[in-house]
Amino acid sequence: MADKLIISFEEYTKIVEKLAIQIHKNYNPTVLVGIMRGAAPIIDILSRIFKLPIAYIVIQSYSGRGLEDKQGELMFAREISSLAVEKDFKKVLLIDDLSDTGLTLNKSIEWLKNYGPTKKNIDEVKTACLWKKKSSTFEPDFCSVRLDYDPWIVQPTEHYEELSIDQILKRNL
Repeated sequence: MADKLIISFEEYTKIVEKLAIQIHKNYNPTVLVGIMRGAAPIIDILSRIFKLPIAYIVIQSYSGRGLEDKQGELMFAREISSLAVEKDFKKVLLIDDLSDTGLTLNKSIEWLKNYGPTKKNIDEVKTACLWKKKSSTFEPDFCSVRLDYDPWIVQPTEHYEELSIDQILKRNL
């Protein structure tokens, strides 16, 4: 079993703010594109800070029922979910929670550059994530924490994967 890095919500928001500062100092994106589900809370915070349109790419990569399942084959949704207009996709900031192996980010850039409705408008794609693991082969443009090992990162909302709605109802009565 891999080492675990347990992140509190307060620590998480500080890491996202650190990422926002890096982006602010070095890039002026026109749209934020999040890789779901990991980027959901990050893109929510960053879109509020930068006042930018957002888009989501839905990808399934981990299979199985446990928290620490292995990465499987990537499956992309057919469409981007967004209210951003085509012209917003000039300078894309592609966001994920972490660069684990690098596969998801690499394949997402490729998919995004070939996605019909936006490909003719994209001039540039830069990447951002909160954590880069030691063994990742992908080098994000912006990254809050570069780890010198490969832990399982337990993010603040991850415990919900192990809870049923019945358990939540019971503890909230």
